[in-house]
Amino acid sequence: MDLKVDKNKINNEVDKNYQEAMQNEDYLKLVKRLKISEKDAKKNTMKLNDSLEELNNCKNCSSLFTCPNKVKGYVYFPEKKESRLIFSYIPCKYKKKADKLLEEKKTNQSILSSARIKDIKITKNRSEIIKWIKDYYDNYNPYKTDKGLYLHGNFGTGKSFLVASLLNELKNKYGIRTEIVYFPELLRKLKEDLNLVGDKLYYLENVDVLLLDDIGAEKVTEWGRDEILGTILQTRMNNGMPTFFTSNLNINELESHLSLTNNKEDLVKAKRIIERIKYLTKDMELLGNNYRE
Repeated sequence: MDLKVDKNKINNEVDKNYQEAMQNEDYLKLVKRLKISEKDAKKNTMKLNDSLEELNNCKNCSSLFTCPNKVKGYVYFPEKKESRLIFSYIPCKYKKKADKLLEEKKTNQSILSSARIKDIKITKNRSEIIKWIKDYYDNYNPYKTDKGLYLHGNFGTGKSFLVASLLNELKNKYGIRTEIVYFPELLRKLKEDLNLVGDKLYYLENVDVLLLDDIGAEKVTEWGRDEILGTILQTRMNNGMPTFFTSNLNINELESHLSLTNNKEDLVKAKRIIERIKYLTKDMELLGNNYRE
């Protein structure tokens, strides 16, 4: 008897939820798109409502990091397969983009970690830079302060590969510590876990030779500019530590990029960063074909 009462109560609740859902235009559209029967719609009303909520979240979502869904970067999605209604978590466009970038990053890291000077493709537009790299390698002294390189130019010309080849050769010959850091990724990781900041900054301030790769591609914040980049550069400048940069921006464009607003304080802070970079590096430009294509 109790079981029958409970069953009736459940059925009444299901009917009530279904009737309420039928007042929702989005629910009706979803049921129509899925081409499911009233029986299946009624049986899966709660799941369909969950899907609708997450799909609506996706419409107003601006990034992977602001995703409000139960599983970040995924949406609870209904599909009809044969005669069955299947619910599964599928990645959103931001998750797909992040996964693609991660794969590209892994590939790029593998390429950079194995880069060697002998593998550099010699072209006319690279000749001056290759000569500078070769001279730097031939005359490198671990106990002497040498200026690094601010290498800028258009996308995909091999800037990172050129500098990485030099760092790898120096590491192999002298046993020194070198580090290649994709700067936008560094800021993202530190922002996600502030407990990493102290140890990571100390390491980057003191590693023997450092490459800050793709500076200028990051989203500028006062914290990233002043507390992270500014701190690293000031310490390396004070200690005479060789520092390299690659960027799609020339030094003047980078200064504009680092100026958050037009107020004098931001302009002064951006100029301070640029002066540190100028002190640490020789400025060279690389223009040419996009080898990534």
